[in-house]
Amino acid sequence: MSRSVFCQYQQREAEGLDFVPWPGEMGKRIFANIGKAAWAAWLAHQTMLINENRLSPMNPKDRAFLETEMEKFLFGGGADKPAGYVPQA
Repeated sequence: MSRSVFCQYQQREAEGLDFVPWPGEMGKRIFANIGKAAWAAWLAHQTMLINENRLSPMNPKDRAFLETEMEKFLFGGGADKPAGYVPQA
């Protein structure tokens, strides 16, 4: 049986994540308050940010940027696309 959470991103009950997806307090907050669909939306947005901004997950500065964007995306009402971003048709 899957876990249910009130997803703060979707503002409704949703299927919860199976594991804590991020280290530390942020990971615990995500696990308790974000559903699977919202997490999948973040992963797609994160991929776009990494590609468009040429970020490296190994770089501490880039990881800090991604964590800030993740919090804005999941809990702060959305995050901006990079300047000049044009979605592929």
